[in-house]
Amino acid sequence: MSGTANPESASPRKRLWTPWRMAFIRSPRSPECIFCSKAHDRDDRKNYVLFRGKYSFILLNAYPYAAGHLMIAPYQHVGTLESLPGEVTAEMMELTKRSLAALRQSHRSEAFNVGVNIGAPAGAGIVDHVHMHVVPRWVGDSNFMPVLGDVRLIPETLDETYAKLQSAGIGSPG
Repeated sequence: MSGTANPESASPRKRLWTPWRMAFIRSPRSPECIFCSKAHDRDDRKNYVLFRGKYSFILLNAYPYAAGHLMIAPYQHVGTLESLPGEVTAEMMELTKRSLAALRQSHRSEAFNVGVNIGAPAGAGIVDHVHMHVVPRWVGDSNFMPVLGDVRLIPETLDETYAKLQSAGIGSPG
């Protein structure tokens, strides 16, 4: 016996296998803004774009905090809300209301976090294109996994979420 400890037993961390993420990890990164790219590409299903307004659009977050995590982004590429014309921010709020109604119907959401991260210190992952997050919440939806394991559990695929929200009328005139 060499006396070498099993590396897995020596570490308090456990592994959560996510082989489906390898395609993302290996995919080339575009220098283009993802919001601008999705706004110009008309394959809404592929891009998880749920609704297109005159000034802004609703899309699923590809890396959600919860099932049904949506974003509302203006077509205009600006980094702050105060840089947007009033009609754009007004439409963004109307699309937020539409999103809340659809999530209540499709996911039976009990509550929501709605917010905008402006600037890297505030947590904005995409600093140069302001966007609003709508995250559905339920009593008991936060468990030990995010607290102890730094892992979020999402109980459905983006395709399932997209279909549910389309069925709930998010793409219909409001």
